[in-house]
Amino acid sequence: MSKKIASARISEKSSQLLQDLNNSLPFDKVLYKEDIEGSRAHAYMLCEQGIISKEDYEKIEGGLYEILGEIESGVFKLDGDDEDIHMAIEGRLTEKVGDAGKRLHTARSRNDQVALDFRLYVQNNTKAIADLLLENITTLVKVAEENSETMLPGMTHLQHAQPINFGYHMMAYASMFKRDYERFMSSYERNNYSPIGCAALAGTPHPINRQTTSDKLGFNAPTLNCLDTVSDRDFALEILFNISTMMMHMSRLSEELILWSASEFKWVTLSDRHATGSSIMPQKKNPDIPELLRGKTGRVNGNLIALLTVMKGLPLAYNKDMQEDKEGVFDSVKTAILSLQVLEEMIADMTVNADKMEAACMIGHLSATDLADYLVKEQGLPFRDAYHITGNAVNLAEEKGLDISELSLEDLQSVDSRIGEGVVALLDNRASMNARQSEGGTATARTLEQVESMKGWLSKQN
Repeated sequence: MSKKIASARISEKSSQLLQDLNNSLPFDKVLYKEDIEGSRAHAYMLCEQGIISKEDYEKIEGGLYEILGEIESGVFKLDGDDEDIHMAIEGRLTEKVGDAGKRLHTARSRNDQVALDFRLYVQNNTKAIADLLLENITTLVKVAEENSETMLPGMTHLQHAQPINFGYHMMAYASMFKRDYERFMSSYERNNYSPIGCAALAGTPHPINRQTTSDKLGFNAPTLNCLDTVSDRDFALEILFNISTMMMHMSRLSEELILWSASEFKWVTLSDRHATGSSIMPQKKNPDIPELLRGKTGRVNGNLIALLTVMKGLPLAYNKDMQEDKEGVFDSVKTAILSLQVLEEMIADMTVNADKMEAACMIGHLSATDLADYLVKEQGLPFRDAYHITGNAVNLAEEKGLDISELSLEDLQSVDSRIGEGVVALLDNRASMNARQSEGGTATARTLEQVESMKGWLSKQN
C-alpha cells in the first residue's frame, strides 16, 4: 500500500516515474509560510465552529508554530518524499501532535488549500513589487527634477526630432511605472478574496464559517462560487501579465541606457558598480545590468504565455495540469523583485552628461517645426505651405553645413520673404523647448509641474 496521505483509493505503489513527474515539493516548498498561515486560520475557524475541540486546536496551533521554526532553522528539511508542501507539513504535524493533526484537513481539500496558499503568495508579492515600483518612481522623479533644464534631442524613429529636457524624458518612465503600480494594486483588490472553505469544488457539509478565515487572513471576503474558485488562476495570470508589462517598460529604458552609454552618445555614464569589464579587452566597460534586464523581459513573457497555454483548455474544476501554475510565477516574481532593486540603484548612481546631450541638440534641425509654427501663427499660412517652406530652409542649412538654428535672418528670408526678424530667437533650441507649454509638454516649467504632480501622488500612496 502507498504510504502517501492522499492515496486511500490507490492499492499499488506508485511508479517512480509517476512520483518524479507528480512531486511538486522541490518548487512549491516556497509556499511553506502561506501554508502554515492558512492552516492556522482554518484550525481557528474549525474550533470556533465546534468542529474540532479546543484541545485539538491548541495542539495544532502549537505544532504549526513549531514546524515554522523547524523549517526556518533547517531542522525540518523539505527534501523528503512528500509529494508537495501541503502533505509535508501535514505529515510533520501528525508526527508531532498525533490525531489532532489528522483533524486539521476537516472541511477542506488540497484544491482550496493550494488555491489559498498560492493566492496568499501572489497577494504578498503583488504588494512587494508595488512597493519597489514606488521606490523606482521616487528615484526617477529625483533625477527628473535635477535635469529639468538639461536639453537632449527628443526622437522618433530613433532620429532627432525636437528638443526636450532629460527630466521630461525621465518623467515618461515614471509615468509608465505609475501605471504599472496602479495595475498591481488594482489586481490586489480584485483578487483579495478567500478561497478556503470551498473544499474540492462544491463546498462542504460541515458548518464552517468562511468569513472567519477570510478575516483572519486579511481578505476582503470569501469568494462567491466554489467551483470557480478552485478552477481559477486568473490571479496568477494577472501578476504574470503585470510583471511582463512592467518588464517591457524596464526593457525600453534599458535599451536607451545601453545606447546612451555607448561612445557614440556618451549621454550617461553608468557607475563602475553597475558595469562589467571584458575578459580580453581591458578598456571595455559593458552595460551588463540594462542588457540583463532587457533579456529577462523575454523570460517573464515566456512564463505568461506558458500559463495561458496551460489554462486555455481545462474543464472545471481542478486538473493536475494546474500544478504547472507555480514555477513560472515564482520565477517571474523573483526576477521582477531583483530587477526593480538593481534598476533603482543603477539609476540613482548614473551620471548625466549634460554637455554631451546639449551638443547633440545641434544635430538634426530640432527647431524646424518652430519655423513652420511661426509661419502659421504670425503669417497666417496654411500649415502644409509652412511645412514646405521650412523644408526648404532645412535644405539650405544642410547646404551650408549648419543647423537650422544657426541660419541668419538673411538666409531665412532668402527662402521666403515673409519670415520676419523675430523668428531667429524662436529657432534657438532652448527657446524651442520652452515654447512647448501645453499641458504635459517638455517646457522646463511643465516638466517641473509634472514632477510636483508625481510627488503629490507618491505622498498619497501607503
